[in-house]
Amino acid sequence: MRSACCITCTVDGSYSFFSIGWQMKRNRLFFLLLLVVAGLPTPLYAAHGLSIDGSLKYDSSFTRFDYTSEDAQKGGDLVLHSLGSFDKLNPFTLKGIAADGLDLFVFEPLTQSGLDEPFSQYGLLAKDIQVADDLLSVTFTINDKARFSDGTVVSPEDVKFTIELLKSDRVHPRYPYYYADIASAEVLDEHRVRFNFSKVNRELPLIAGQISVLSKSFYEKNDFDSRTMVIPVGTGPYVVESVQQGKTITYKRNPNYWATDHPVRKNMFNFDRIIIKYYKDQTVAVEAFKAGEFDVMLVNIAKQWVRDISGEKVDTGKIIKHKFPHLNNAGMQGFVMNTRKP
Repeated sequence: MRSACCITCTVDGSYSFFSIGWQMKRNRLFFLLLLVVAGLPTPLYAAHGLSIDGSLKYDSSFTRFDYTSEDAQKGGDLVLHSLGSFDKLNPFTLKGIAADGLDLFVFEPLTQSGLDEPFSQYGLLAKDIQVADDLLSVTFTINDKARFSDGTVVSPEDVKFTIELLKSDRVHPRYPYYYADIASAEVLDEHRVRFNFSKVNRELPLIAGQISVLSKSFYEKNDFDSRTMVIPVGTGPYVVESVQQGKTITYKRNPNYWATDHPVRKNMFNFDRIIIKYYKDQTVAVEAFKAGEFDVMLVNIAKQWVRDISGEKVDTGKIIKHKFPHLNNAGMQGFVMNTRKP
């Protein structure tokens, strides 16, 4: 489906996005739910990737996603904003509010979805993926190059530790619910880990691939449930550089990031630093954007786009508004009437 996107740009090259009618869906597994069909599916095996129907856009020799640019350059700072506050750096626990960006910049999954293909995932932390013929298990071979930000190797033990933790009562209830049909995890050797499923469901290998892998050694030394501002260790392209609790968080690009040239990461995550500033409400944030306090603003309120982002700075070109149609996966925004009631 086609989705329209408006973009606000300040003269220094910063951007603000506005989605008309459709919003980008962060969790693309939502779309997989639309494809569930009755009957037993055929095996989904693909060495470098997974697909719900067995087909993949990119073969094993691909070097980057088509929507990335070979002209991308590293450098510069990007200042973003968020609303409200935060009081922890662990996005997996129930209590408290985690800082934005941790699940995107710091933690990484076994497999990565692409923006141009809604039903497929490609190996990231996992370099090889094999689904059993009976569809009751999936085996991941961990990438030899995969490293946490503290330099330690990502191992099958870390993967097993992660799924057992995410199925426990120590995390937000959505995780045990989401991973309920992953019955167990087995370490097969120093490179491979197998997930066993409680039933046949062709979404389960993709669900297993979405697991963000945590460092067993780090959380054995640091209290997983603590809400102190302990800088987390992850495998992602950024590390947390500094924090002002509830006010701002700064991510610094990891110069030793293990997957810089990986096909699903190449030409991406190019800013040296990403700073997220927090504001109490959207009205204050809009005025802060117009004053130049941050670069990019996602807007999903039509009034703000039409009325609030206007005036002299727009008229003189200091803020530029332009529409960019795109074909990315998008969620839905609208009113749904309950026609069961008069």
